Amino acid sequence: MNLFTRSACSLVIATAFCSTALAAKTDITLGMALEPPNLDPTGGAAAAIDEVVYANIYEGLTRFGADGSVNPGLASSWLIEQEGKRYVFKLRTGVKYHDGADFTAADVKFSLDRARGEDSTNAQKGLFANIADVEVIDDATVAINLENPDGNLLFNLAWGDAIILDEASADSAATSPVGTGPFKFSNWVQGDRIEIERNPDYWGEAVALEKATFKFISDPTAAFAALMAGDVDAFPNYPAPENLPQLEADPRFSVVLGSTEGETILSMNNQSEALSDVRVRRAISHAIDRQAIIDGAMFGYGTPIGSHFAPHHPSYIDLTGNSEYNPEMARLLLKEAGLENDLTLSLKLPPPAYARRGGEIIAAQLREVGVETNIENVEWAQWLEQVFRGKDFDLTIVSHTEPMDIGIYARDDYYFQYNNPNFVGLMEAFNVETNPEQRDVMLKQAQTLISEDYVNGFLFQLAKTGVANTKIQGLWENQPTQANDLTGVSWTD
Repeated sequence: MNLFTRSACSLVIATAFCSTALAAKTDITLGMALEPPNLDPTGGAAAAIDEVVYANIYEGLTRFGADGSVNPGLASSWLIEQEGKRYVFKLRTGVKYHDGADFTAADVKFSLDRARGEDSTNAQKGLFANIADVEVIDDATVAINLENPDGNLLFNLAWGDAIILDEASADSAATSPVGTGPFKFSNWVQGDRIEIERNPDYWGEAVALEKATFKFISDPTAAFAALMAGDVDAFPNYPAPENLPQLEADPRFSVVLGSTEGETILSMNNQSEALSDVRVRRAISHAIDRQAIIDGAMFGYGTPIGSHFAPHHPSYIDLTGNSEYNPEMARLLLKEAGLENDLTLSLKLPPPAYARRGGEIIAAQLREVGVETNIENVEWAQWLEQVFRGKDFDLTIVSHTEPMDIGIYARDDYYFQYNNPNFVGLMEAFNVETNPEQRDVMLKQAQTLISEDYVNGFLFQLAKTGVANTKIQGLWENQPTQANDLTGVSWTD
């Protein structure tokens, strides 16, 4: 072998080796602070469910885009008829579930009838209350007939609670989800991770990633250590904001600050003995220093709110003045209610840092005005059972991350048990109103009503503090819904 041949051969080998070595990665490990209690978004309220399955495993007729827009999903197009009382959807054809079953209009009817059924466990069952019936026209066409015109229907159908299931696999969705999405469920190691893999038979554009792992790390210190060690590639919702300046200075990472739909509130049980008195609820609201909570629990990341509405929404109004920090006013209101220095309330705190850290600060603030709290740290399963379903609490702290969900205040069976016929009537009128200007007026009225009723202690809008390897592209900057949508995520070389 002469020198030219040997050199050429070496060059070929080196080139092949380098191409392999420099090829972009096709797997990703995402950190999550919370493990989902199950994987069926139609049967559980935990945001962590959608953070794994939304747009990845499961799809709905419509879906949210990264900018919050409502886009086609399993429905390729639709017509609105009868002045908004009938929506006719044209479905995508050739779509198969991960187990090989065909997707048809019958699955849409099954899923929506199941979600609105009498025995439904859907956490957002109210989204479907206006549906009169679901009509299968043919395998690729389905109509949703409504009791009243509804300008929100396409928006509501984009929620994770409205994903489409195959009846044959619906009962096992909690542990072995079977959807139509670009990823298939692969493995769940309880307490550690969930793995999904690329669906080779996906009806749409193939995703770049071959595999994704959701790693559960609840401790903020451990989250930081996992990032630094490379055990996780990204933390879309990083749980330790105190570390962000250090991570921002590290060239290995990108830190992206965005917005979420997460209204963080001090939820109050409006039917408990003391909190049924609006003077007590108002006193608690005036005892809270929002900025101190944002600074102390979130290291300055968050926007104060005075009602259950996102500041980035066009219809938002600033009502923080209704419950401004005023300890003296809080004491006077408690005295007026006959509870001066004679009130002890339970405060049940789920795992997120905003709740645990914020709860300690709020407890100290309430103590200053004569309200004692019995703090109980609970895991998510306990919170869902005791607080959300059992309504066994006085106070709790949670971020409501569903998009534009002010309508939950019209549900008298909801966990904070606010029951105001005026608000219910306002939401019923809003749901059938199609004029954008009038809808804007109604949303502002709704914000004002719950703010002036002091239904809950409105704290702050949760910021999206994302941290990722600089070579990752396509993760959502903002969070218009509770999701880690991986359909556009890839690694650069």
